Amino acid sequence: MAQAQETLTRRRILAVLPAWLQIQLTTLARELGGELYLAGGAARDLLLGKTPEDIDLTVAGGASLWAGKLATLSGGAYVPLGRDEDAARVVSRRTTIDFSSFRQGATTIDEDLVRRDLTLNALAVRLDPLLLDPQALDAAVPLIDPTGGREDLARGVIRAASVESFASDPLRLLRVFRFAATLGFAVDAATLALVERQAELLSRPAPERVAHEMDLIMASGNGHAAVCAMADAGLLWIVVPELIAGVGLEQPKSHHLDVFRHNLEALRWMEQITAAPGRWFPEEGDGLAAYCAGEGQRRRLHWAALLHDLGKPATCVLRPDKGDRITFYNHDRVGAEMFRGFALRLRWSNDDRERVAHLIDGHMRPFHLANVARAGGLTLRASIRMVRKAGADLPGLFLLAMADSLAGQGVERIEGMEAELAALYRTLDRVRLEHVAPVAAAPPLLTGRQLIETLGLAPGPIFKTILAAIEEARMEGRVTDVAGALRLAREIVVNNSL
Repeated sequence: MAQAQETLTRRRILAVLPAWLQIQLTTLARELGGELYLAGGAARDLLLGKTPEDIDLTVAGGASLWAGKLATLSGGAYVPLGRDEDAARVVSRRTTIDFSSFRQGATTIDEDLVRRDLTLNALAVRLDPLLLDPQALDAAVPLIDPTGGREDLARGVIRAASVESFASDPLRLLRVFRFAATLGFAVDAATLALVERQAELLSRPAPERVAHEMDLIMASGNGHAAVCAMADAGLLWIVVPELIAGVGLEQPKSHHLDVFRHNLEALRWMEQITAAPGRWFPEEGDGLAAYCAGEGQRRRLHWAALLHDLGKPATCVLRPDKGDRITFYNHDRVGAEMFRGFALRLRWSNDDRERVAHLIDGHMRPFHLANVARAGGLTLRASIRMVRKAGADLPGLFLLAMADSLAGQGVERIEGMEAELAALYRTLDRVRLEHVAPVAAAPPLLTGRQLIETLGLAPGPIFKTILAAIEEARMEGRVTDVAGALRLAREIVVNNSL
């Protein structure tokens, strides 16, 4: 799809530089001399009519010197970047400015740009004349574009800047699909072929760098298309080799796809659901939209959808005694542990790792409870326990269950499952608001000290059992005061069970 192309003028280019930065860069341009370029992603965003998030500046040499002097002038923080290249970052007044010298032996800006990853990032405008020489604000400024990046932007195409692009930095293999996802572009056929030939290079970059690119893909809302293309090119098996075992693995007749393609389909549906949850949960749409808008939430949900059935190959059993029925008992628990191994390998944060693992581990619970509700056996106690077990990610479990259900369209699927899930979530959300949240926010009826002083108990694991049981009974309305809490505590001590 063709993209809008901005006319590059002195006014438009300087508008992306805060006034204080214009003044200080002008001072440095006079003092240090030489060429100064606004390059890479900043130039690309200008053409797309966007305001660059970061300012990418390129100089012929001495990038660290430029950055150091700017940090001194602005009172900003100086951060060296990379071991093999002369590059540094300045963070000042909520603005990030990256400086880099011509890379890999380049002696001109054209040579530098050709050595970059993709044509849409191999763009630049010369900045020092705009700062030093008075010009008409609306005069056109020439774009430096040695690889045809402007035309690729207009066509909506991702293309490697050169055949050496990936060999010089294998992480660029992932950047192909990251930019395809974030910009909604198609990948050039020759670039796809080059990626496929060099896919094995992706085993070289640091795990943190791989994780960062993958997270950007999964947060984009176009992750499904990117992941499918990565699988076709062979990259996905290097990043997530745990998915390979699901290729061609048959499922029960409630599903229409093999395990791997089902995971992909769940991701496709999850991206649609997180974009407009009210379409599937009409009465809870606003609350679910707020949940999805939380920091990193969509990214985690999309990862959970892609990897929710990671444990199925390891738990697959063909049951001759059940008419050759295929089962995956405990695949949720096994999959959560497998996911933890993946997340540790990519060095995810503890919080992200455990929250996604929690979703994978619990993704069957909404279906189990829906079966109970369908049979007319859903109790307040079961609802409360589900809400407490799910915790803050109760919405996430139901979003994942909805994506899972939509991704399974086999001939033996339960008709109306999505409506059942929406109704069950409505019930549980009401239980959360009316029964769980008020008790959780209130002071406890009993404390550990009272158990010691009133019942003469010694501290131990039973304290947790007693206090949790009292809290649950209070949520159910079976216990309303201290006397009732003490009675229940005594019963538990006598029976030593719930």
